[in-house]
Amino acid sequence: MTTPTVTASAALPTTDELAKIVQQVLDEAKRQGASAAEASVSVGTGLSVNVRRGEVDTLEHERDRSLGVAVYFGQRQGTAASADFSAQSVRDTVSAACSIARYTSEDPAQGLADPELMATEFPELDLDHPWDLEPDAAIDLALACEAAALDADSRISNSEGAGVSTGRSVRVYGNSHGFIGATEGTRHGVNCVVVAGEGAGMQRDFWYTVGRHADELEAPEAVGRKAAARAVRRLGGRQIATGRMPVLYVPEMARGMIGHFLGAVRGGSLYRHASFLLDHLGERVFPEHVTMTEYPHLPRALGSAAFDNEGVATRDRTLVDAGVLQGYVLDTYSARKLGMTTTGNAGGVHNLTVHPGEHDFEGLLREMGNGLVVTELMGQGVNAVTGDYSRGAAGFLVTNGELGEPVEEITVAGNLRDMFRNLRAVGSDMDTRGSVRTGSLLLDDVTVAGQ
Repeated sequence: MTTPTVTASAALPTTDELAKIVQQVLDEAKRQGASAAEASVSVGTGLSVNVRRGEVDTLEHERDRSLGVAVYFGQRQGTAASADFSAQSVRDTVSAACSIARYTSEDPAQGLADPELMATEFPELDLDHPWDLEPDAAIDLALACEAAALDADSRISNSEGAGVSTGRSVRVYGNSHGFIGATEGTRHGVNCVVVAGEGAGMQRDFWYTVGRHADELEAPEAVGRKAAARAVRRLGGRQIATGRMPVLYVPEMARGMIGHFLGAVRGGSLYRHASFLLDHLGERVFPEHVTMTEYPHLPRALGSAAFDNEGVATRDRTLVDAGVLQGYVLDTYSARKLGMTTTGNAGGVHNLTVHPGEHDFEGLLREMGNGLVVTELMGQGVNAVTGDYSRGAAGFLVTNGELGEPVEEITVAGNLRDMFRNLRAVGSDMDTRGSVRTGSLLLDDVTVAGQ
């Protein structure tokens, strides 16, 4: 087939060009009477292709651009945004933000982060690795991925598609403290979703790979075969009797459990009194063997950044030390609401790493003995205020340390406070495909509701 002659590595503005736009915004805000201002300008380009049953389903070339402005008149804030970087648009966007600020109420927590917190050092993070991928080549990779999945097992009965994507973005942030910082980065990925069938039973599963550099990705054929194997092994799933047992969350599901913890220690939840970990700073919330640390300067990692969305310098920081909560996840606004200082987390955490234990996945199965492995979670049954947790799940029984038959249509329930305290072990099988990096989590005494 003939495809458009576009590539994922289409030229983007330089950081110097975007920095000039940011400076125009800041100068215009000052001219219009703002006491302080901040601006973010970003441009991104990408190519994505999805195939299904050997045919191209979608082929998209994306190009995004955005300008965000926040101005302050004392402690009154106004914000505005635009996709137009022209001089007239800059003036109009700043004017709109100023008009809003003049009518908003004063808020003592509003304002730029303190100037002494601005980043002054910018380590080389090695995040920018464009993939000069032509559409035809992307299609071939996606087709190879899907074909490998369909050929992997005769029980693979259908495909929901395979995809290949690549993207690059450039962002410059600046504020009236005189700070201007730039980030350039790429993100590439391959994914596959297939359906397995046997008799009247059908199961769906997936796999994916993602990285800053194309050479870091798993081979498309390997992604397809893994998606197929995961779907096939779920065939014949059944319910089990209700009971309390150890539960092992595989890394992809464990990341969600850590996400619930992060939600409970995020500033917005805390100052609104909407967290089950309110006022737990300095208290033990996990067992002594659990430590979590942010490493924002890891080369090529997906969560790496020299500064956060407010220009605040990032640094290595231990969030949980030997089970004890050492800090919260704060941006400037939430920190001021709490009478604290920002932790450099405007925009989220940066490579939060749950320190691994001694056991790999098979070792954790032996440690568990008998219980349940959770490989899929459904629903949003988590109460952030009380910590009550109840989610639909699927996975596998474990008997005498061996992975056994698949189970489905069950519910895993408890209270996150207790579940965190009952975290028996963290696996060494760390999943690094995101800004939260963790291995499998083995929890004791969890309620599993089935028949």
